[in-house]
Amino acid sequence: MNVRLILICTALSVTGSAVAQQVPYKNRKLSPEVRARDLLARMTLEEKVMQTQCLWAQKSTILNAAGDEFDEVKAANVLKNGMGELARLNEKGGPNSHGRHPKEQAALYNKIQRYFIEKTRLGIPVMVHEESLHGQETQDATNFPVPMALASSWNEKLLTDVFSSVAAEVRARGGQQVLAPVVDITRDPRWGRTEETLGEDPYLVSRLSVAEVKAYQGEGMYLAKNKVAATLKHFGIHGQSEGGLNVSPSNIDERTAREVFFQPFEACIREAAPMNVMACYNEVFGIPAHINTFLLKDVLRKEWNFKGVIVSDYYAVRDLQTLHKITPSLDEAGELAMNAGIDLETPDPDGFKNLAAAVKQGRVSMTVLDAAVTRILINKFRTGLFDDPYVDPAIADTLVGSATQRAVAYQAAAEGMVLLKNEHEFLPLDKNKVKTIAFIGPNADKCLLGGYSGIPRQTASPLQALKERYGNTMNILYAEGVTLTDINNWNADTINLASKDQIKQRIAEAVEVARKADVVVLFVGGNESMSREGWGTNHLGDLPTLDLLNEQTALIRAIAAVGKPTCAFVNSGPPLSIGELTNTLPAVMQCWYLGQEGGYAMVDALFGIVNPSGKLPISFPRSAGHIPAYYDYKPSARRGYNLGFDVSPLFAFGHGLSYTSFTYGPPVLSKASIHAGDKVTVTVEVKNSGKLRGGEVVQLYVRDDYSSVPRPVKELKGFRKIWLEPGASQQVQFELDKEALSFYNKDMKRTLEPGTFTIMTGGASDNTQSVILTVQ
Repeated sequence: MNVRLILICTALSVTGSAVAQQVPYKNRKLSPEVRARDLLARMTLEEKVMQTQCLWAQKSTILNAAGDEFDEVKAANVLKNGMGELARLNEKGGPNSHGRHPKEQAALYNKIQRYFIEKTRLGIPVMVHEESLHGQETQDATNFPVPMALASSWNEKLLTDVFSSVAAEVRARGGQQVLAPVVDITRDPRWGRTEETLGEDPYLVSRLSVAEVKAYQGEGMYLAKNKVAATLKHFGIHGQSEGGLNVSPSNIDERTAREVFFQPFEACIREAAPMNVMACYNEVFGIPAHINTFLLKDVLRKEWNFKGVIVSDYYAVRDLQTLHKITPSLDEAGELAMNAGIDLETPDPDGFKNLAAAVKQGRVSMTVLDAAVTRILINKFRTGLFDDPYVDPAIADTLVGSATQRAVAYQAAAEGMVLLKNEHEFLPLDKNKVKTIAFIGPNADKCLLGGYSGIPRQTASPLQALKERYGNTMNILYAEGVTLTDINNWNADTINLASKDQIKQRIAEAVEVARKADVVVLFVGGNESMSREGWGTNHLGDLPTLDLLNEQTALIRAIAAVGKPTCAFVNSGPPLSIGELTNTLPAVMQCWYLGQEGGYAMVDALFGIVNPSGKLPISFPRSAGHIPAYYDYKPSARRGYNLGFDVSPLFAFGHGLSYTSFTYGPPVLSKASIHAGDKVTVTVEVKNSGKLRGGEVVQLYVRDDYSSVPRPVKELKGFRKIWLEPGASQQVQFELDKEALSFYNKDMKRTLEPGTFTIMTGGASDNTQSVILTVQ
């Protein structure tokens, strides 16, 4: 009898197990949507609400006192109903700290994830998101150039390589979502987040950001094990705030929003299907983005058919109470945000903390909550969290910061530099002729990584790279000359310019060093602490000036007066006012922040191992008073200044020189006249007329000569990066279709009007040849 009972129980157990295995949400053969709907039907209200929340600073509630181990006992009180996301598991000492090596982070992730899967009622895994603007912001991660430098490459394939590398590192450590890319258009370089963007032009930013999203996510409904969910940010208008001050109102009309600032978001959503969109902090059209139903529902959901998750920016729901003064109630702020279209609040529960009560009392409908949770669950299914949730710590330790990753970072740094001026072919230097060289300036012995950077395993300043490359063949001298800031810590709240005590003596010492050299290289500009994200009144980051600060101009004048051959490399986040520098010296290279391999790339460019191929993704104003300086202005703008002041930019959008030269033929049209539905091919022949192999970005611009609504004087509509040997030529072709020639008419409808269009090709926005196209 006992044996029979055991057999019956065993049979029931096996049958129960088989039934459990057939639960639809656990069946990978079904679509993520079907699985999510099945799981949603099994969830309690409390479990649903927890999926809309995240832990960052409050991760301390699930870790031990030292913050280095998962505490299951503590977690049982906090996570019994699950959790939507955890933010930045790499941090060992609280928010914005570093500390965990890849192996440690991967092991911690596995422990935490195992708890969610094995100890919560439905086994819903948690999503981990990471900051990964240009490499994961964490210990040992490979650090790539800042986005402005990456955009200077004008190379979609390069961005694919970079962000495929970033995705692989993030995923290996236990992350499934990145808070990137930033696809904001920036047209005011006083804004501290300028370096985080891909520049001023909607077409260029669109093409590069589409490549970035595809690199992060790959293809297919289920993401590969080395891919992550991308997050477009910051929708709607974050890069054009009042006065260049972060999070201040974006006073932009709807026409400009659609023609310029929305364009990269729409392109990414339609072409690359990002899994997440983050709303911006700013008020747009007078309404904060996080409660702006026009942005979140009408544009994102209805017009663009965005199916993914809309996440809040960090503490932006709280900002509805504290910054925008919408309501004194944090709970009401959360209700307003969810009803407007925010699905998930980051980084900690503020406004969404009491959503269960709001649903019970009818202030948020179950329908709204269910829709948000369904989208969140779909992303978890798509990233494979229900099917293959764990990572191998050994792989994380081997992959992160590897030689393969460093090679990609070096190539990105090499293509991110822009040669602004090279009078009389001053550069490159001949390594066989230089006997004594002086590196002088505040950035000569600094490896500047940019904001949102981690701590890479290897870095090299220009001085360190020079010594490594040429220490045995050259006499290398160094002087800092001036110091920029009292500390350089992007996360530090208070930053001051460095003391000017003994500044004259230090400049004099630099002059003496210059006297001993055959050639001098100045390294000037800014650092990561000067222009940065200002995320609070206690942590500011925007500037009212673009000048070279803290006596750098005095240093430049003093070194130039020595009379030795001198050039300059400029590191900065935004474009700076460097008119005096470029007027004084024969050669100037704009280097932005080139990441961990930047020192090597700059030294290799100095001696011609690297031939610069970058082009400016943003115009250089002559001063802060010359803002705005973007190239695609309307015909009535830029009339000119009084008293002889030049209204043109110091360096135009698309500008960038090479150590070789390129000769352009005129653009040739496949048809001189087309109908509205036709396409036309534009062909231009480009020849390397110099003596070195080099890269050139061929650019296509269009102007609608006369239209019912004023149109820009020119708009970028195509580009292609080519590489040519000396004497070689290549025909480059672009296709223009109806969409490329259309615009929003008086009724805000896309239209193509008959008339003439000026078609321009060349190597910069201010250096083109043209032909006329007629549209009938």
